[in-house]
Amino acid sequence: MEIKELYHRLDYVNHSREKRQEMANLVVNNPELIKPLLDIAFDVDKTISSRACWVLEFTTKFELSFINPYLDYFTENLGKVHLDSSVRPIAKICEYLVLSFYSKTKNNIQEVVNERHLERITTACFDWLISDQKVAAKAYSMTCLFLLGKTFDWVHPELRMIIEQNYDTGSAAYKARGRMILKKLK
Repeated sequence: MEIKELYHRLDYVNHSREKRQEMANLVVNNPELIKPLLDIAFDVDKTISSRACWVLEFTTKFELSFINPYLDYFTENLGKVHLDSSVRPIAKICEYLVLSFYSKTKNNIQEVVNERHLERITTACFDWLISDQKVAAKAYSMTCLFLLGKTFDWVHPELRMIIEQNYDTGSAAYKARGRMILKKLK
């Protein structure tokens, strides 16, 4: 499939789970589409990038290892994502990666994710946590940062401080995730 056709198909993807899943199924059956999809996702000033991010999220939920060959590219570009509708799925992919990396069950993510990838995810998650993002991206970031604190000892004190500073003004969902993380940090 040429990139032009991929753009055309992404035009038909909307917020519905059905459309996102339909496109993700196409990618699962054609994993060579991951790189062009990432290229579109990281063309961050175009609104179609959000649609690519949605499809990437659904694809990686099904088969996270599809992103393995592109981890450098993925983590290098995390900081560029800024549209609300793009940040949430990218943060969710980071959560999938971090949860897999720290899983007690051996998996291929543990073999390919390196310290530089983890550093980039840490930076992006802190940026999302302290900037004006929707609560879902902040919640995914809290989970990631809690786990990343197992590798980087400076993360937990910073995470605690940020959650506590923003707790009173946070939404109910922010407070719920914040309480859960703070409880784990004690």
